[in-house]
Amino acid sequence: MDIILDCSATLACWAWFTLGFILFFSWRYLIYALRVKNPEIHFQRLNSLFYRGFFRILSLTAPRQKIEIDTEAASIKSSVIICNHLSYLDPLLLISLFPQHRTIVKARFFGTPVFGWIITKSGYIPASGEGGFSRLMVNQMETMEQYLKDGGNLFIFPEGTRSRNGKIGELNKGAFKIARMCSAPLYVLQIRNSDRLFTPGRFIFNTRVENTITVRTIKHIPPDRNASPSISGLLQQVRQVYISQQEKDLEEL
Repeated sequence: MDIILDCSATLACWAWFTLGFILFFSWRYLIYALRVKNPEIHFQRLNSLFYRGFFRILSLTAPRQKIEIDTEAASIKSSVIICNHLSYLDPLLLISLFPQHRTIVKARFFGTPVFGWIITKSGYIPASGEGGFSRLMVNQMETMEQYLKDGGNLFIFPEGTRSRNGKIGELNKGAFKIARMCSAPLYVLQIRNSDRLFTPGRFIFNTRVENTITVRTIKHIPPDRNASPSISGLLQQVRQVYISQQEKDLEEL
């Protein structure tokens, strides 16, 4: 019986990606693409609404799963946001949280039908210039400072991949460089327990356990006009924040 509930919730959520998109969102994307000169912000807001719908279906089909987001995290604007990465659900959760957002996506996804068109129109940034996407990457970076000043957020998972054991991995410098380059605040977020619902290596959601997925701010670093400490020093500072927070979390268990 439990596995049937898991499968039902999983299928209902993934069905949203096809039926929900076709019925409620495809025509909206098309209208903005055809009638708005620069549809980036409109696409981002549609993306956010789409994934809010996804998590709404999840809450209805998997009532044992709760999502808690602290008020500071929910109110972030005009900032570079870094976050740990436990599950494929993590980017969907942050997209649903921030109506105006950019993020970095693996370059190969930009070449996929429909999805590639949406993420390109949404102003998302390819992780590398492979496959001829270098011009797109440059264009997005050139407008990043103004985009952040206008209230947008850039969120990045600096580990580059999901953690398999919950511990923080090595962090890439990209997000820290962008924050410095744009003189933008840097917010460090922590997601907990998303991997308990959607475990790496599994397709079926694990809805049978009581679980609360949390998103919380664990550090806010204002812009440093003097560029001190160095990028490497800032990276190590943030990494230590994650390690210290994980140790506190273990002590609370």
